Amino acid sequence: MQEEFISYLITDPKYYSDNKELFEKNLFKVLSKNRVDFACFRDKTSPNFKDLAEIFVKICKNFDIKKILINGDYELAKKLNADGVHLTSKQFDDITKAKKLGLYTIISCHNFNDIEKAQNRHVNAITYSPIFKTPNKGEPKGIDKLKQTIKIYEDIDIIALGGIVNDEQVEQIKKSKAFGFASIRYFI
Repeated sequence: MQEEFISYLITDPKYYSDNKELFEKNLFKVLSKNRVDFACFRDKTSPNFKDLAEIFVKICKNFDIKKILINGDYELAKKLNADGVHLTSKQFDDITKAKKLGLYTIISCHNFNDIEKAQNRHVNAITYSPIFKTPNKGEPKGIDKLKQTIKIYEDIDIIALGGIVNDEQVEQIKKSKAFGFASIRYFI
């Protein structure tokens, strides 16, 4: 485990827009007022995904984000010179493909079975979720379960995700010794 505690921004068209100019303006505003170490372009609905991803990578590079990731599409991540990819919990078979392209690879995990599959495929990090109550994401795991998971899987970087909207929650996660936290709404 690394000693640093990373903050990981994830976009959503609901908050950033799928209009290119608005997206750029909103992303710039969010990055200007927050400390962001990792950032992921995530958009499951917009028809102009590639154009928005290109803008995302360009802006994040201007802000010196340590790891710039694209959600789900490792080939696009490589093409746009992003640092990596954040795979969904249905993409375990893509971990090896992404790693072969030299991409920093994160995958979404929701249980111990997922974490073991990710570990066996040598993923760089995982998100573990949901930690707190999140719309349409099932029963929250809570801080105690997060701490237990970090103890059991101490040799993998675990990023807490889900329902993280305030500094008090971030502080609880920091005390859990997680690698960091990821959020959409915290940064808005």
